Formats: sequence, structure tokens, C-alpha cells
Amino acid sequence: MTTNILVTGGAGFIGSHTIDLLLEHGYKVRILDNLASPVHIDGNLPDYISTDVDFVLGDVRDKDAWESALDNIDSVFHLAAYQDYLPDFSTFFHVNTVGTALLYETIVEQGLSISKVVLASSQAIYGEGKYECELHGVQYPPSRSEQQLEEKQWDPLCPVCEGKLDLLDTSEMHVNPHNSYAMSKYTQEMMGMVLGRRYNIPTVGMRYSIVQGARQSFRNAYSGVLRIFAMQALAGGPLTAYEDGDQIRDYVNVIDVARANMMVLEDVRADFRSFNVGGGRKVTVNEFGNIMAETVGAPDIKSCV
Repeated sequence: MTTNILVTGGAGFIGSHTIDLLLEHGYKVRILDNLASPVHIDGNLPDYISTDVDFVLGDVRDKDAWESALDNIDSVFHLAAYQDYLPDFSTFFHVNTVGTALLYETIVEQGLSISKVVLASSQAIYGEGKYECELHGVQYPPSRSEQQLEEKQWDPLCPVCEGKLDLLDTSEMHVNPHNSYAMSKYTQEMMGMVLGRRYNIPTVGMRYSIVQGARQSFRNAYSGVLRIFAMQALAGGPLTAYEDGDQIRDYVNVIDVARANMMVLEDVRADFRSFNVGGGRKVTVNEFGNIMAETVGAPDIKSCV
């Protein structure tokens, strides 16, 4: 059994909940985190982090930080990531991809005996998903154009005939990343699998769906719809959904994500495999908003079309 666990991004959302379970199961935990904004606005370690945790202030882009953090470590949860809607494309790759390369580089150069690396991947690598056109069969459409959005065409169209598409369940075998974040996460995952096999470092990819729950940063725009609805409810206004609110999502509670992380940690059957981590239920944004509205006593959700 591994005993000393490094959690990068451990002061954040998924990392802190994973640490809670690690401590409950008797593991010794170290955090590597840069406590950067917008997640950590004051640069201080959050109150919800146990005093039993060893903390290293550092950035995953800094090799010296990796060398310090990996000392006497058995397994790694690499959860640190850059997420934003800003067009700073290079930052996604510097943090998510190069940071992961430095993890494996340090392990190999230092000759470290690491039992397992668990990488935080994302459902974003699947792109817009899998659809079917009545005339042209299965299609993986690109992101909607500005013209489509201006014309309020909320659903993707067939890339061949621009006809109607029917949504299908997306296969795990077909990835189609459409933005810098998704590309950086898929590159990270593939790098981990290739280097892990090459240097005998058991690696697991966790393709998280839309994770929601406690400790999610209100200051991080990438936190998603729960953040938006909560802020609107606290302000006393109606809850509003972008577009028509009929977008289908797979929400998953952060506690379930932390449990999934624990499941793959000690199970060798997970080695060199990638897993979808979701709630397993199709929920529209409108449905999610109405649940939130009923819970907090806010007016019914409205669409911004």
C-alpha cells in the first residue's frame, strides 16, 4: 500500500475533497499548489485544508518545485490545471501539458519509485459530441460558428449538408478537442500514458465531467453553471440560462469524483487506462436551474435567447 501521496492543486476544488478522503483512509498527504488567482484571491491556504497536510508552495511549471514536492512520495494525484475563457492559449499548454512533462521528467531523472500517477483529464476532449444526420450518418460536428449563434441556431448542424442532427451517446474511442483547454488536457493524458508505459510508471486518466459542489471558487468563471445560479440567487434576481437552456450536461458531485480518485489509486486494473467520471444522467441546464431555484426559493429559471 502506498502511504505518501502528493496532490498537485490540492488546495483547490477537486484536490481538497480528494485529500479529505486520503486522510480518512490513513494516507500522508503533501500539497503542491501556487495558490494563484482567480481560485485563491488572497494567496493563503484555505481554512478547509487540514493542518495534518504538508504544504509546498510552488508552480507545476517549475522543475525545482517538482523536485521538492516529489521527495519521499509514493503516488501522485496531478490535479493542478489552468482553466479560463481568456485567449491566452499558451498558458493552457504551459501549465497543463508542460507541467505534466516536468512531472515525468523529474521522476525519470531522479530515479523515483512512483507507484501511480492519476491525471485529471476532462470530458472536454470529446468536443461537441457524437451526432447522426439522416442523410450522412454519424457526424462529429465542429463548434458552432459566430453566424450560427447570431442567428440563434443553438444546435450543431451536419458539417456536410447543414441539416438537422440527432444526438447520440459519445464513444470513448473518439476524441475531438475543440479548444486550447481540451487540446492541452488530451495531450497531457496521452503523454502520461506513453511516458508511463515507457518508464514503468502506472498512470490513470480521469476524464471528469462537469463537476459541481462545495468549495467551488465563485471567482473562477470556469466553475460553471452552479456558480452562476448561486450568485444570481444570492443577489435576489432570477436565474438565467444562456441560449435556450436546453443544453444537455452530465453533472457529477465533487464527492463522487473524489471517491472515483480513491478507487483507482490502489487498483492495478486501472493502470494505463482512462475513465469517464460523470453522474451518468442527462440533465438540461434548465432542469438544473429549476432544481436550484426550488432549493433556494428563487424564481423559475429564464432563458437568455
